[in-house]
Amino acid sequence: MKQMTRISIELMRMDHVPRVLTIERQSFPMPWPRDAYQHELKKNRLAAYLVAKTGEAVVGYAGMWLMLEEAHITTIAVDPDWRGQRIGEQLLVALFEEAMRRGARWMTLEVRRSNLVAQSLYRKYGFREVGARKGYYSDNQEDALIMWTGNLREPAFQERFQTLKDELDREDPGDRDLV
Repeated sequence: MKQMTRISIELMRMDHVPRVLTIERQSFPMPWPRDAYQHELKKNRLAAYLVAKTGEAVVGYAGMWLMLEEAHITTIAVDPDWRGQRIGEQLLVALFEEAMRRGARWMTLEVRRSNLVAQSLYRKYGFREVGARKGYYSDNQEDALIMWTGNLREPAFQERFQTLKDELDREDPGDRDLV
């Protein structure tokens, strides 16, 4: 089991964006520009973006779009110095909670074929590979795997999610409530 860092998770604000951009550049070969985050936070009513903080320091972030009953995860990233401490998992759990709070029935995402660590986490939480987008990533033409959950409202999913969340909470009863 990986070490766990106590974090708080809150809705992303504009004053978080400079730090988010630093993590973005450290995490992705084709980082989003500042104006993309500004648009997501100020104008995209379908967007929900979160930050993970230890104290006042932003150490990770995640986002999704909610369209009808579908939550599409757009990004999850953790500062390289803070990886391996289950912060990404805590962010994923918070995305699930926010998606369900907003009425989502399913979640979906794309992930690089080579990103086995992320795929393992997503599978743990019920995502299944349903297809691939050939050459999806423009930096190296790598394929993206398309992953979907089952129905978030089904009792079997709810029970599994609650079990995983309880296990995570037993390791750290940190505050994942959105502020």
